[in-house]
Amino acid sequence: MSFSVMPTPRTDGGQPPVLAVSTADLRKSYGDKTVLDGIDLRIPAGTVFALLGPNGAGKTTTVQILSTLIAADSGRAQVAGHDVATAPDGVRAAIGVTGQFAALDDLLTAEENLLLMADLLHLGKREGRRRAEELLERFGIADVAKNRAATFSGGMRRRLDLAMTLVGDPKVIFLDEPTTGLDPRSRRTMWDTVRALVAGGVTVFLTTQYLDEADQLADRIAVLDGGRIVAEGTADELKSQIPGSHVRLRFDAVDEYERAAASFPGAARDDENLSLRVASDAGMEALRTLFDRLDTAGVRAADFSVHTPDLDDVFLALTGDGTDATPLHVKETLR
Repeated sequence: MSFSVMPTPRTDGGQPPVLAVSTADLRKSYGDKTVLDGIDLRIPAGTVFALLGPNGAGKTTTVQILSTLIAADSGRAQVAGHDVATAPDGVRAAIGVTGQFAALDDLLTAEENLLLMADLLHLGKREGRRRAEELLERFGIADVAKNRAATFSGGMRRRLDLAMTLVGDPKVIFLDEPTTGLDPRSRRTMWDTVRALVAGGVTVFLTTQYLDEADQLADRIAVLDGGRIVAEGTADELKSQIPGSHVRLRFDAVDEYERAAASFPGAARDDENLSLRVASDAGMEALRTLFDRLDTAGVRAADFSVHTPDLDDVFLALTGDGTDATPLHVKETLR
């Protein structure tokens, strides 16, 4: 099995895309514990980038460095064209950060929370009120604008928290575990919000442990483990590197099942359900060949289904059970 860090694709004109976030050899340690061990990232503007990894992999540390909350020990990082180390004010003016837990003042109303953020950003009273009204409407909380944040459900709190992040009209948004604790409906509402932001030109840097979230939202995904990026690519590129794709064939009659099994001697049998599991890359050519062999044997499958690895398989193959670093066979491939 081979995993690789894949280069960011170029634009149609052959020129590299405009980067919203870039890092080179980013490193961070606490005492003798290495948290980040040489992180290289290139994130095009107007995309969603997802950083996956087990607890303690360094995801939050990466976000903290890129958002100027802590300093890296070495390496370089730029966000929205500003160097994180030498121009932190420029970075802060261009970004918004939504952490794992909603940063709301429960004693204030939704509107007051937004106006407070506008004051902190020195927007001015008229502009601050305009932005607050716009965001309350945009996030579907205008009808509860006068209600205290303490009365909000988890999903509404996350929407208000994200609205506060957008008061300053950031170019890059860091979402650190944005849907933790949300019910499925609230999670999907948040996903729709993220998609709308990106459609408007915003770049989203997402850290999450929900692999379906990364699969749904991310243009590119990186897997961080042991302080290193162990794989990067689109969801489909990462899945394609995991063995295990197969076609499941089910038959109605025992004689057809046995003839099919003879045509695919390497297939895994399920005698109880009269089904075969045939290893395949599940591409069109592979499927055509598979059904040609069934036709040659004079066999007709009652039904079939195609199974391909998902991001869970990618994650487990790269990070093991999360208590150890990358599995040995993957480490050796990456050297």
